[in-house]
Amino acid sequence: MMINTFDIAEHLGTDEDIRGFLKEVASTGDADDLIHALNIAARAKGMSEVAKQAGVTRASLYKSLSGEGNPQI
Repeated sequence: MMINTFDIAEHLGTDEDIRGFLKEVASTGDADDLIHALNIAARAKGMSEVAKQAGVTRASLYKSLSGEGNPQI
């Protein structure tokens, strides 16, 4: 039996959804939770588009928002 994993990024369809998600995490989580949420939000929006708007490479964005990255927020 195969278990499907839940990916919240697939359910954040609008900018309003993403803002609400980030607002909730910012008010209830810690810095690590927020970085993880930013990764989810960027995937929901599209990593390439977010990287372009942020002026960084897609690879740099992935690395910064990974659990091993060190983003300067």
